[in-house]
Amino acid sequence: MAIDLPPASVTASPVAVELRRIAAPDADQGVTADGDHLYAVSNHAITRIEARTGRQVARWDGDPARFPHINSCIVDHGNLLCAASNYPNVPMSSRIERFDAKTLAYRGTQPLDGPGSLTWVVAHDGSWWACYANYDGRGGMAGRDHSFTTLVRYDRDWHQTAQWRFPQAVLNRMAPRSASGGIWGKGDLLYVTGHDRPELYVLKAPPGGGTLTLVATVTIPTDGQAIALGGHDKDLLWSIERRTRELVASRLPPMPKD
Repeated sequence: MAIDLPPASVTASPVAVELRRIAAPDADQGVTADGDHLYAVSNHAITRIEARTGRQVARWDGDPARFPHINSCIVDHGNLLCAASNYPNVPMSSRIERFDAKTLAYRGTQPLDGPGSLTWVVAHDGSWWACYANYDGRGGMAGRDHSFTTLVRYDRDWHQTAQWRFPQAVLNRMAPRSASGGIWGKGDLLYVTGHDRPELYVLKAPPGGGTLTLVATVTIPTDGQAIALGGHDKDLLWSIERRTRELVASRLPPMPKD
């Protein structure tokens, strides 16, 4: 029997190899990690989980009217910083919610005004980097579709210093939604996920702003949403399977050096 083979010019996407799964009922929006612990993130709830055992050690559950849509979190100097918005309401409103990383005690809010709905914020190279999503249809604003999704860099005092748009090849894959997760990896590479596809977009940010450059697209075991790296292990990716409410660890393949 003849077997149809792909053309020789087609190169298979690099693949992240799944390692383990941890049940986490709050794994609806994303995950973050600090090495020893994982944090499952939902719209208005966060659970702190021991990475080794999967045991829940702390949980925060907020008022949905006050916390309608927490998108993602990072651990920063003993704090849990969470990107939040009023999605799907418009006009868009964004803020950072702060918690004690150990106890999940609420520490306060910081409004953040940007060109869209804040989905993630990370610290890198002495700066803050924040992604503002835009959408087609639900949650979007007239005259701004998903192609207006923007990465903004701030200094440590939250003054804007540059911004980037996403390349068309990535926007086409994220449509009609936007960039749900983002984290800096090795070699000044930015790892970004969309909302639905099991893909990790590996990007570079040209100095001073402009358009991000797509370096590679990695197949991952889960469908988008907010992601994290495993503490000091920059090749260990954590993502979520929201359909089954699980945290999923996978081993990233080698990334291109150029």
